[in-house]
Amino acid sequence: MKNKKFETQAIRAQLARTEYNEHSTPLFLTSSFVFDSAEEMRAAFNDESDDFIYSRYSNPTVAEFVNKVCLMEGAEAGVSMATGMAAIYTSFMALLKSGDHVVSCSSVFGATHAIFTKYFPKLNISHSYFNTNKENEIEKLIKPETRFIYLETPTNPAIELIDLEVVAAVAKKHNILLIVDNCFATPYLQQPIKHGADLVIHSATKYMDGQGRVLGGVVVGKKELIHEIYLYGRLTGPSLSPFNAWVLTKSLETLALRMDRHCENALYVAEKLEGNAALENVSYPFLKSHPHHLIAKKQMKAGGGIITVTVKGGYEGAKTFLDKLQMIKISPNLGDSRSIATHPASSTHCKLSEEDRLAVGITPGLVRISIGLEHKDDILNDILNALK
Repeated sequence: MKNKKFETQAIRAQLARTEYNEHSTPLFLTSSFVFDSAEEMRAAFNDESDDFIYSRYSNPTVAEFVNKVCLMEGAEAGVSMATGMAAIYTSFMALLKSGDHVVSCSSVFGATHAIFTKYFPKLNISHSYFNTNKENEIEKLIKPETRFIYLETPTNPAIELIDLEVVAAVAKKHNILLIVDNCFATPYLQQPIKHGADLVIHSATKYMDGQGRVLGGVVVGKKELIHEIYLYGRLTGPSLSPFNAWVLTKSLETLALRMDRHCENALYVAEKLEGNAALENVSYPFLKSHPHHLIAKKQMKAGGGIITVTVKGGYEGAKTFLDKLQMIKISPNLGDSRSIATHPASSTHCKLSEEDRLAVGITPGLVRISIGLEHKDDILNDILNALK
């Protein structure tokens, strides 16, 4: 399947069929697996065979999902987790030790920021942030104990872009890893490994599912790194359920189709909202007015499904706007077939100090809108009516 196009791989890639020769991906709901002999079991536990043992370790349905993501991202190997944050935290813990240091972009998801600031100090792990607009700052932050550079692009929620090739060159020069959260872009729009990343992480809950049904996370990349992450996850147990993996595997079959519509709708809405008298700013990577437009065009196929608008009047203005939306619902999720709006300063990033929020572009009037698959005119009209 390696020579097939992305859309074909997403639909046709399948590890193996069972004796029933099923047409669609099967679902294996079982906690454990049996062996024909004691020797078979011994060999499996000693990594001398690829036999399935226990669904906390691995499962055929889960392996199907991971294999498909690896194909999409161009990765050597991968491992799944119960959620996106489980994938992030497990990767960190598997690769870091006491005394290590991490360099990260300052604009990261609120829960990731909490790991850096609240829990890393308990483990004697330090971090340094670089401004997303100043990739040249990264090299100054690297220390002898720096283990990796971590970043999101596009960032959550400010939709800033970071040049992957520039950061990958710095990581390679200093012999450290580059880890990229690719959740907003998906492997259909951006493949960080091609630009030099060592590991790529996704919250599969978002666009990979695409319909707000299940939770899931996955990390893919270099085989030796994935093995360490797998072992940590196998021992600590943040396993992806087979049912969720089955839902996600089937959802990946329509990822390209859905992302095309998300991107088409988002660009249309963003262009129509630019210059609206009720807004201070509209941000979308494929708008020519976006400060990182050229970076987006270089490393992304399209701009994604997320736009941000800064409503005049600060928090009160944003609150009034959100309360007046009719079709678009208020929810912390994103990547759904249904359009969703969120106020990051009072929800997903409320634990950050006001100073930290402002430093990464999260102003009181900022609203993140996940543009869904409804008709683009209905989405736009709902926003325009709420802004009146």
